[in-house]
Amino acid sequence: MRLAPYQSQDCFDEMFAPDGQPRPSGKKFVERLQALTEGSLQQRQKAAEISLQNMGITFNVYGHEAGTEKVWPFDLLPRIIDAHEWEVVENGLKQRIHALNLFIDDVYNDCKIFKDKAVPEDLIRSSKTLRQQCQGYQPPQGVWCHITGVDLIRDRDGQIYVLEDNLRCPSGVSYVLENRELMKRTFAPVFQGMSVAPIEDYNEQLLKTLLDCAPEGVSDPTAVVLTPGIYNSAYFEHTFLAQQMGVELVQGTDLFVEDGYVFMKTTQGPRRVDVIYRRIDDDFLDPKCFRPDSALGVDNLMEVCHAGRVTLANAPGTGVADDKAVYAYVPQIIKYYLGEEAILPNVPTYLCSEQKQRDHVLGNLDQLVVKPTNESGGYGILMGPQSSQAERDKCADAIRANPREWIAQPMLKLSTVPTLIGDELCPRHVDLRPFVLCGKDIYVMPGGLTRVALREGSMVVNSSQGGGSKDTWILRNGHSLSDPHFSPAALEKN
Repeated sequence: MRLAPYQSQDCFDEMFAPDGQPRPSGKKFVERLQALTEGSLQQRQKAAEISLQNMGITFNVYGHEAGTEKVWPFDLLPRIIDAHEWEVVENGLKQRIHALNLFIDDVYNDCKIFKDKAVPEDLIRSSKTLRQQCQGYQPPQGVWCHITGVDLIRDRDGQIYVLEDNLRCPSGVSYVLENRELMKRTFAPVFQGMSVAPIEDYNEQLLKTLLDCAPEGVSDPTAVVLTPGIYNSAYFEHTFLAQQMGVELVQGTDLFVEDGYVFMKTTQGPRRVDVIYRRIDDDFLDPKCFRPDSALGVDNLMEVCHAGRVTLANAPGTGVADDKAVYAYVPQIIKYYLGEEAILPNVPTYLCSEQKQRDHVLGNLDQLVVKPTNESGGYGILMGPQSSQAERDKCADAIRANPREWIAQPMLKLSTVPTLIGDELCPRHVDLRPFVLCGKDIYVMPGGLTRVALREGSMVVNSSQGGGSKDTWILRNGHSLSDPHFSPAALEKN
């Protein structure tokens, strides 16, 4: 096929250099793309979309005018990252998760970081996601955050930044795995022999992480996935991960506490549960401990948790470390606990809780991105340069009313990746959410969820806000192209 003139202006393009030539990481892929016959790419894209629909790969959007359930949007052109760059990213993610686990444990136990005044104690204590119910809790193996999704972006200068940490119930990994399977089925001639790092062992690694963090003395632990049910936006992922790991998918009504342990109802009678991969927010976990009106949780679950007889992954209270105001201090947190500089920098961040920084934000709302500290999914954000005066006035009132709940950042120009829009390849802005597992070891999935803003000029990549996704290829250096993961036979089977 012919590639029409492709230009990504004023930002970094992941596939093409400013002179229009493919970057070294994308050169082989572009050559294979050009070898496709006219119309072949569009046919394969259509085949991928039909497969997604037939397989029921969906997500729910609350309040969406077209209905709650939508087919997962997928673009066939991958994001490609070379091995050397990925090594830096991987090391940076391991460093970050290690430090944040130490931080969460310290906040709920010894509070040394407050005594040493390395971070403002009042900022942490005022976090909405701090859970007093977790004071004194020490999770099995010392791991608070077992599964993390870290959002990364690349600015126009090519630097990769951490945009935010997701340490509560991060979602999206099932779509990463399904995107790869789709790519291998519908784009096999291009994918084959590219020496892309495999991700198919993620489910095995996830189960290992969960079982490694089972309570002490349990020789054959039982794990389950706890879902709020079919109306949750990530329900497809809950069912997918449970099925892939070979564990039960349960709701709160399937579990009960008796004699100090958690049990699951089965047709053969009660079965003890040792590890719960929970996809329910803290507030709904235990009506006796958190919200009494919760119909999703399990009475007295936290009592068993505090006694060390069940592992909750992620542990309750981890949200204190992904508060966006606390995020601003992560480089200091890394320095404090590990004595190291952060490998992956933060996006420069203004805290509206600080008078001088708040004044700067209020005086420059038309140039900044303003975010609530505890929202997710792209909700509540003011994109200053694209906003109206009325929207800025409303945001300013909200900041003045409750400054602790707002941060602001410069409007970064997210990198772009070629995306099939109609019959043309067009630049569209992307971010990347790699997934990190922390148990006895730290495992970083090679790649992650590349989210793409499908609307021209948009920087909002969230699927709930009209974004899509791409497969992410981490190229392996020094590996034989005859690797069994990438043999023709393996591709045909998949």
